[in-house]
Amino acid sequence: MKEFWNQRYRGETFFFGTEPNAFLASQSHLFQPDQSVLAVADGEGRNGVWLARQGLDVTAVDFSPAAVEKAQRLAERHGVAVHHETSDLFAWNWGENRFDAIVAIFIQFVGPEQRHNLNELMLRALKPGGLLILQGYRPKQLEYHTGGPSQVENLYTAETLREEFSAMEILHLAEHDNEICEGEGHCGLSALVDLVARKGL
Repeated sequence: MKEFWNQRYRGETFFFGTEPNAFLASQSHLFQPDQSVLAVADGEGRNGVWLARQGLDVTAVDFSPAAVEKAQRLAERHGVAVHHETSDLFAWNWGENRFDAIVAIFIQFVGPEQRHNLNELMLRALKPGGLLILQGYRPKQLEYHTGGPSQVENLYTAETLREEFSAMEILHLAEHDNEICEGEGHCGLSALVDLVARKGL
C-alpha cells in the first residue's frame, strides 16, 4: 500500500492539486488563530498548508515519504510552518486531549473495523469541545468513477457517520452530489458526505 501511494505521489504534479478541499475551506469560520489542528493522512499537503495559512498550529501526518516531501515543499512555497510527520496512522502517537480540531478529508483507505479504531484515536486526540471536520465519498461514488476507493465498505453514509460518531455533538451532517476538481485524483461529479462534530466538554 505504501509503495502504491509513493508511486502516485512521485513527480512534480500534485495528484490532488494544491488548493484546499472546498468543504474544509467553507468551514474557515470555525477556527481561531493559534489553535492546534491535526490534518489526518494529509498527502501532498494541500489542506495542512491551507490551515497553516489561516494562522493555525498544524500537525500533518501521512505514511508516504514522497507525499510528505512534497507537502514540505508546498509549505515552504507559501512561507508557512507545518509540523509534518511520516507515519502509519495506527502506529503514530496521537496523544490525548491534544488538538482543538482534527481534519479528515477523504481518508477512506480502511474498512469498517479499522475505521472504528481510527475514529476512536481521533476522538481521544481531540480536546474537550474540539471539532472534527470530515468529508468523504458515499457508495454512489462507485457509479461516478471520479475518485476514491473501489471498496464499497470503505465508503460512508450520513447514517453510518451519525452512528460512528454518536458520542459527539453533530453540528452539520449532509449528503450531496457536487462537481469537484482536486487535481487529477478527484475530478468530476462526486457523491459526498460532510460532517462537523464537536467532542463533549
